[in-house]
Amino acid sequence: MYTIKDILQIEVAPALGCTEPVAVAFCTAAAGSLLTDKALERMELWLSANIYKNALAVAIPGTQGATGIDLAAMLGFYGGDPQLKLQVLEPINDEVLAQARAFIKSGKVQVNLLRDKSEIYIRARLQASDEVAEAVVEDIHDNLVSLSLNGAEIKDHPLLAQATQQQSGLAQLEEFMRSQTLEQLQELVEGMDEEDEEFIKQGIEFNLELARHGLAFGDGLGVGKTMERLVREGLLRKDMILAARILTSCASDARMSGVKLPAMSSAGSGNHGLTAILPIWAVQEYLQDVEPREVYKAIALSHIITGYVKAHTGRLSAVCGCSVAAGAGATAGITYLMGGSLSHIASAIKNLISDLAGVICDGAKASCALKLSTAAGTAVQSALFALHGITVGQQDGIVACTPEQTLRNMGQLSSQGMIETDRTILQIMVDKQFQVD
Repeated sequence: MYTIKDILQIEVAPALGCTEPVAVAFCTAAAGSLLTDKALERMELWLSANIYKNALAVAIPGTQGATGIDLAAMLGFYGGDPQLKLQVLEPINDEVLAQARAFIKSGKVQVNLLRDKSEIYIRARLQASDEVAEAVVEDIHDNLVSLSLNGAEIKDHPLLAQATQQQSGLAQLEEFMRSQTLEQLQELVEGMDEEDEEFIKQGIEFNLELARHGLAFGDGLGVGKTMERLVREGLLRKDMILAARILTSCASDARMSGVKLPAMSSAGSGNHGLTAILPIWAVQEYLQDVEPREVYKAIALSHIITGYVKAHTGRLSAVCGCSVAAGAGATAGITYLMGGSLSHIASAIKNLISDLAGVICDGAKASCALKLSTAAGTAVQSALFALHGITVGQQDGIVACTPEQTLRNMGQLSSQGMIETDRTILQIMVDKQFQVD
């Protein structure tokens, strides 16, 4: 039996930058820590399709918007601290960036795409003088499963011990969550204590800081700042739905452009964390007499439902998890915060899945802010519709009689039905790299 504290500890954590290039940096930082001679001669990487897709075009934190799998890998080697896990790139500076770019220009970084490997898999091989270090990350973005030096496996490294516990804990948690009903999952939030509330509050502050930056500077595509300007120009009217869209997309604008501020992630994704938290925060400002504890409980429920959906769909897939997983979490939390019953929450989840099930994931990049905007607005709309008696019926598409079966259907669509879609998306992205304007 798991508590809300267990779920928050396993599923929710600060992450600096998009978690796919960060995972690459973590892997190379871990391998590099084994080398006594830091005069690197060659680096080789092998990446699963979904890691490749999501690390290809997104800005890396602390690089003024620079992108590239090879750059993330070199930054991890030259300046990353593997002890910081998903905040591995916190120590990098301009000197590290210059070193990384210089080595890339030498042509000694090779990135290999493993098309038949899905989900999360990264292998790094570093050669320096007469030393060869290797590291493998698998299943979870910071789950280091293997380290070796000169062909000899290292079994007692502290990073490996942490990873083994983390992988086992997540697998068991996902098995537990898949066995639970929506009612049982909702009951978990009633067990929150002050420590849990403080952790939730920290996540709100992290993600609000990103939103403030995006609103102030119009980072990335400037989706959130543009919507705010349209409000000032009288072309849009700011209501609960638009407030959620602006706040969430502003944070994504900042994060996807490489602003060096951490996000509180959910289910292994910073953008999931933005979507799971910020729409609820935006909504609470429109409600009267809402106690802070109720907001924290709503966000905790959002994290739980986000993880529940990901336990069915997998960590990475052809489906936009910000839409169907964090979106489902957000609409559940919003409905809960607005006084909705278990039936209302179930209806809101089904409404959202019916609306957003077809949103694809075509990699992490600046335009993710558009998808987060859509997910945030739909989460609010789905909750409002549910509270006013609108529920998508079980005769409609993949929606089933219960929210649990609806989300299992979503998982089946994601993990089985869209395999070829994922391959096609990746092929289009790879082909674009070789096209000349």
